[in-house]
Amino acid sequence: MNRRQFLHAGSLGLAASYAAEFADLPAKRVGLIGTGWYGKCDILRLIQIAPVEIVSLCDVDKKMLEEAAGIIASRQKSGKKPRTYTDYRKMLAEKDLDIVEIATPDHWHALPMIEACKAGVDLYVQKPISVDIAEGRAMLAAARKYKRVVQVGTQRRSTPHLIEARDRIIREGKLGNIAYVEIYCYYAMRANGPAPDKQPPEYLDYEMWTGPAPMRPFNDWVHPRGWRAFMEYGNGIVGDMCIHMLDMVRWMMDLGWPTSVASSGGILVQKESRANISDTQEATFDFPNVKVVWTHRTWGQPPDPKYPWGATFYGDKGTLKAGVFSYDFTPMGQGQPVHKDVTYEYEQYPEDRTEKDLERHVAPAIRGHMKDLLANIGTRGKPVADIEQGYISTTSCILANLSMKLGRSLKWDPVNHQIVADAEANKLLARPYRAPWVHPGAAKV
Repeated sequence: MNRRQFLHAGSLGLAASYAAEFADLPAKRVGLIGTGWYGKCDILRLIQIAPVEIVSLCDVDKKMLEEAAGIIASRQKSGKKPRTYTDYRKMLAEKDLDIVEIATPDHWHALPMIEACKAGVDLYVQKPISVDIAEGRAMLAAARKYKRVVQVGTQRRSTPHLIEARDRIIREGKLGNIAYVEIYCYYAMRANGPAPDKQPPEYLDYEMWTGPAPMRPFNDWVHPRGWRAFMEYGNGIVGDMCIHMLDMVRWMMDLGWPTSVASSGGILVQKESRANISDTQEATFDFPNVKVVWTHRTWGQPPDPKYPWGATFYGDKGTLKAGVFSYDFTPMGQGQPVHKDVTYEYEQYPEDRTEKDLERHVAPAIRGHMKDLLANIGTRGKPVADIEQGYISTTSCILANLSMKLGRSLKWDPVNHQIVADAEANKLLARPYRAPWVHPGAAKV
């Protein structure tokens, strides 16, 4: 199947073609590090589309670990419960895995990913790939040194209706010249309200959960799923939501690195919360011939309630709005508008209807992303969200936060992986690691 055929295949035909292709292959042995929300969503989609065996699970939360093992055993063909580990190093030391997914909080992406590369496995790594830029560079270096196929979880690149929008609207020139793109998120997703410090639950190894991040007192926001409220573990709304839309725009328009990034914002409204991520932020990513401008507010109303999280492409022939649920093309003049909704695949995958916590509109994109990973493992090619693309999009978002912190625009040198003529900013490319963990940028990968 060539690339054009792949992009234009209908979801039914695509599912059938991949099922036939993968059915003849030996079952891949898969491990998962981080068995929370999206780790399970991803792995259960992989089970749907290929003859894999989930043989190993790792998590520092024993309760979450056992729950995931039971769910996976009920869904995979063998019915077997995966082995469970609380230390990823012991899991990787078994040397019997083909693929590993890393779906931990962001501060725990880099070290397991690099060790998995050394162990000779191919990878699916959730976005953003890292919490600092030096981590991301070390991850890219490890993937290339050990010749690993690495897919990053920026699955907008595998979303059926967005592939169509790229091909039918942007690539066919219906927008004309695109000089300005708005990307945005207006979800009320920042943690607010009281969060008193308390003892971690007995089933959670909080020391290991914290790992290389600064040690904070435990509270109910930290785990599970609330950790994004704190910059110690991630990069706020920019690191969570902007990366998806920035990466989507880069993919749709074939953009590489931004030449400069500028950002401003902070905690302007929700000042009573313990969360230390911004509630309001704007960032401008300057690319050759196009500006991409990000806005998020975790308060107030979105300008367009139909597109609270998405991108608006402004061309001299029309406008395209694209989000996870739909896209809308509005031409200038007398042309015909185009609307397309998200593609659901309930007939092929009825379990999507009832699976707990699944973002049903994202399930087809995850399957597409997993299919692309498997296809490229077979050819040893670069997947659609190759680790280098993940590094570019992650670094760009981190630069936005650094710009906001420093109060000035930053120019990026992608050859030397440095901020141009800014010694103060370059000191922030690597965040300090808590002992005994060693930052991968300070060690050979």
